[in-house]
Amino acid sequence: MNEENLDVTNGCSKVRTGTQNEAALLALMEKTGYNMVQENGQRKFGGPPPGWEGPPPPRGCEVFVGKIPRDMYEDELVPVFERAGKIYEFRLMMEFSGENRGYAFVMYTTKEEAQLAIRILNNYEIRPGKFIGVCVSLDNCRLFIGAIPKEKKKEEILDEMKKVTEGVVDVIVYPSATDKTKNRGFAFVEYESHRAAAMARRKLIPGTFQLWGHTIQVDWADPEKEVDEETMQRVKVLYVRNLMISTTEETIKAEFNKFKPGAVERVKKLRDYAFVHFFNREDAVAAMSVMNGKCIDGASIEVTLAKPVNKESTWRQHLNGQISPNSENLLVFANKEEGHQKTLGKPPSLPARLNGQHSPSPPEIERCTYPFFPGTKLTPISMYSLKSNHFNSAVMHLDYYCNKNNWAPPEYYLYSTTSQDGKVLLVYKIVIPAIANGSQSYFMPDKLCTTLEDAKELAAQFTLLHLVSSCYLREGLTRSSRGQKTGNTISSAWTCVGEFGENKLRGPF
Repeated sequence: MNEENLDVTNGCSKVRTGTQNEAALLALMEKTGYNMVQENGQRKFGGPPPGWEGPPPPRGCEVFVGKIPRDMYEDELVPVFERAGKIYEFRLMMEFSGENRGYAFVMYTTKEEAQLAIRILNNYEIRPGKFIGVCVSLDNCRLFIGAIPKEKKKEEILDEMKKVTEGVVDVIVYPSATDKTKNRGFAFVEYESHRAAAMARRKLIPGTFQLWGHTIQVDWADPEKEVDEETMQRVKVLYVRNLMISTTEETIKAEFNKFKPGAVERVKKLRDYAFVHFFNREDAVAAMSVMNGKCIDGASIEVTLAKPVNKESTWRQHLNGQISPNSENLLVFANKEEGHQKTLGKPPSLPARLNGQHSPSPPEIERCTYPFFPGTKLTPISMYSLKSNHFNSAVMHLDYYCNKNNWAPPEYYLYSTTSQDGKVLLVYKIVIPAIANGSQSYFMPDKLCTTLEDAKELAAQFTLLHLVSSCYLREGLTRSSRGQKTGNTISSAWTCVGEFGENKLRGPF
């Protein structure tokens, strides 16, 4: 046992009691043969493990672990995560005091082991009443660059980024939805490693760096959420991007049916992208290879398999700020002409990354009651002074965000019909006065409810999702009183509302 290892356990013994002490960590190292080293605010167990030969495991083998009790350490955590497979490296983030910071990264030797860890340990009760969160962790090698002149071409941006930063591999640029000869005012820069991206971000982040005389905006682009292969093998919906605004659903359906007449079930178009539903997966896969790169109404389209995503969790993540402003998700940046879309392709469903690493999710508000003692001092406040995670319902979220966006409150109009078996069925139509003269004057879900509360909640959720996909919510929603980004400018270019039952589909970048 080297002196460095002893220093690690000594530092921890100041805050541990009972079995969680220096002896427990030493026993763990002796039992497993792994070394343990503390550096740069994290404690590394393994990396590599004893007897390991060759390069580290490939991308996709690491998971992020959040909501770890602050007084829990490797002697308790490692045995739990070993249930999923062989650990290559366990990194526990540490405070100077000796407590952990509530999160860790576990790298397995294979992707299959990492996926198993997510399946069996996400929401695992690590201690009575304490549940951890586990999701995939990927090294971030991509930066978002905003406020780029719209007339610049991909080659110009690539050359310029190579001049000012090192390790640039590629630049991803999207054409404007209204003018395909221009870009959307942003780009994604891919670097050869996370370190190269971090160094570039450090150089560009101060806010005074200029390209072509423009002060650019720089942030991490969140890695796309991966969907397991088993789920993707069942997908029979294509995501089509880079369409003309004027292209209709009928035109898209006709073009994709040319590949095989009658193969397309339906098409859902939103702005300059669409979802094409096929009756059979085989036809969808074949059409993807045939249609990718083809021109429709003069625009060269990109076609990929759409990726399933849970409907309820996505709108909650957007509104609770669990998706960072730079999620790969075409998020809106304030602009007079069109949204500067902030990211590439897929909203993460678990904690967003901070400086290239996952940060723990915003704490959820505990839902319970407390005794109200006589004499307790009460202070009148406005609901709009609270944070969004104080609200649990879509109705409250919609009202809250209308206020934050300086809009008048939403207007609800109730309608009813009668089912074949005589039940009264209800649906609400919602009007947002601030945008009633825009492209959509009202919002109404495509499902009816038997209770008033459910009808109102469903209508609010439907409206929120359409506001997301229609780029209505503005950048003001993402800034705290100190002027820093706290959540998410809301515009998911990947939602297709009310079309997919319990799941909705979104497309990759």
